[in-house]
Amino acid sequence: MLMHVINVGHDVFKANDKIAEHNKKHLDEHGVFALNIMGAIGSGKTTLIEEAIKKLKDRYRIAVIAGDVVADLDASRFEKLGVPTVPANTGRECHLDANLVHRSLEQIDLENTDILFIENVGNLICPVDYKLGEHVRVVVVSVSEGDDIILKHPMIFKTSDFAIIHKVDIAEAVSVDPSTMVDDVHSLNPFIPVLLTSKHNEASINEWVDYIESHLK
Repeated sequence: MLMHVINVGHDVFKANDKIAEHNKKHLDEHGVFALNIMGAIGSGKTTLIEEAIKKLKDRYRIAVIAGDVVADLDASRFEKLGVPTVPANTGRECHLDANLVHRSLEQIDLENTDILFIENVGNLICPVDYKLGEHVRVVVVSVSEGDDIILKHPMIFKTSDFAIIHKVDIAEAVSVDPSTMVDDVHSLNPFIPVLLTSKHNEASINEWVDYIESHLK
């Protein structure tokens, strides 16, 4: 008897990648630069997006897709900053996928958008395999997650374009050495830029903003 092996996972990823390519082409046609911001709950993703919006919104037209499992709490924080925001609830899924982003893009005026922040669901594993059509993938971890958080989640660092180690102002209080975390990132991905940030250190936030703007020139 012949047995046919069906690789369901492969088919799902292939279908997702096809939609992601369509999303990226659509964004490119409208001159929109999209960032996929990934990280665990509490890492500081939302705060970093907020700080970037505050510094960029007077010069660029910004929109946000705020991914979450059920709630719209993060979306409301972006809306308070006066930028168009689409809450993208995933239900039971622990990641955004290209189709959900595609549906969200239909609710955004791309003709009047320069920068699109896509805040992924708080998770360091699930988002790895799902392209969204973004131009860069940014992974955020905080020192409060422990200095072993990076080596426990190697794939997200291997597949990202930019890494942020956040909340470095409390590193000593949680007995974490940020330089060790930087070394761990580079042991997985030697060429990825790594930025140390704190909400209370304006210079570090400016470096984050500079990274974004470097893709718009």
